[in-house]
Amino acid sequence: MTEKLTPVKNLNYEQAFAELEKVVAELEAEERSLDESLAQFERGQALAKHCSDLLEKAELKIQQISGEDLIPLDVE
Repeated sequence: MTEKLTPVKNLNYEQAFAELEKVVAELEAEERSLDESLAQFERGQALAKHCSDLLEKAELKIQQISGEDLIPLDVE
């Protein structure tokens, strides 16, 4: 993994989610060294947290705008 990666905090939701999907696919498909796999896993964890944080911020903003409680969305 020698490519220059954009800091996770600088990615928007769509960029972070797309990269997360790529990381998961690579971890499932490719043989990597333990160090490379660990780096990929750590990046994936950071991306997942970033996506979750962005979704929470969006939900809070919608609640503030609408002034009502939102019904939780069950994602399966």
